[in-house]
Amino acid sequence: MFSHIMLGSNDIERTRIFYDALLGVLGAKPGITDPKGRLIYSHNGGRLFFSIPIDGQPATAANGGTVGFAISSPELVDAWHKAGVENGGVTCEEPPGVRVGASGSLYLAYLRDPDGNKLCAVHRMAG
Repeated sequence: MFSHIMLGSNDIERTRIFYDALLGVLGAKPGITDPKGRLIYSHNGGRLFFSIPIDGQPATAANGGTVGFAISSPELVDAWHKAGVENGGVTCEEPPGVRVGASGSLYLAYLRDPDGNKLCAVHRMAG
């Protein structure tokens, strides 16, 4: 359904440090910068872009928006969360762990990136 996700950043180099660490835990290569100054990550068929807003206004996080990352194990969710916190992210919501709901059992962790974007690591538990 999606070709990519584009998020705004107020500091591309700060964003690079955070996402190189966060996505590196998942096996992604470091981000590249295109000729327009956008930071780009490609991994497992997905693309994540970051850009200084083209309207000249500060980047802000979407109120109610969350970017979810599919993660292959609870241990990798924990490593993702730890890498994020150690590189400028802020934990939000409940601590990483199992949540049971209409979708079944999920192992989740939430972070805010350095620009305030809300991120979620999701591992769908068996059964």
